[in-house]
Amino acid sequence: MSDSGISRDHLVAYLRQLLAAEEGGDYGPNGLQVEGRPTIRRLVTAVSSCHQLFVRARRAEADAVLVHHGIFWNGMPAVLTGMQYRRVRELIAGEINLLAYHLPLDRHPVYGNNALAARAFGLVDVEPFAVCKGLSVGFKGRFAEPVSAAELRHRCAEIYGQEPLAFDAGPDPVETLGIVSGGAQHDFHTAIGEGLDAFVTGEVSEWVMNVARESRTHYLAAGHYASERLGVRALGEHLGERFGIAVEFIDLPNPV
Repeated sequence: MSDSGISRDHLVAYLRQLLAAEEGGDYGPNGLQVEGRPTIRRLVTAVSSCHQLFVRARRAEADAVLVHHGIFWNGMPAVLTGMQYRRVRELIAGEINLLAYHLPLDRHPVYGNNALAARAFGLVDVEPFAVCKGLSVGFKGRFAEPVSAAELRHRCAEIYGQEPLAFDAGPDPVETLGIVSGGAQHDFHTAIGEGLDAFVTGEVSEWVMNVARESRTHYLAAGHYASERLGVRALGEHLGERFGIAVEFIDLPNPV
């Protein structure tokens, strides 16, 4: 660990370039959301902003928190009251920077949730898949050797750390797979349209079961939170190695 740490501005600039954070649209601001100390020596990473996370980060004497889900979203009230005030108050009291990267951390080809999952599933011939806010956000590919539907479910559980809700309606064995983390139920139609055998995302809606059956396509819902743990954790490890800062991933599991 470096005693000198890294300047906040340097880290923000590095992440802006690494994650192409200013490309495409999003549902909220990417980058620095709350300003804290100018120098970062201890970094906490996590999936989703919440008061509990910020309390734990303050206890850990973190200089910055890096999350996938920040605290500001398009369309939310533009006032700091109630829950939102308590969150920001905790950050300011601890002089903690809050950095958030949403879609850039889903679509990144190295540290993104979906690229990491594609590699973990063992896909080959991987390419971008499913457009969100103007850019491809997911990845698709094929298995070097087709896998059984049971093996697909097993790998999904191993990668994301919990059993998926699976509609095993597609071919067995499975040859092709599309992956889009989070709440990407609508991209199931894209997977079907491209003739994929299976689709993995985080959430599921009521209509999905019948569409899976009628299109004969596997659908696996791994959990929104679980499907978005991979990227921010890997990114934090990269930053720790590159800049010699202490990095701690705080896991606050959410069954959804």
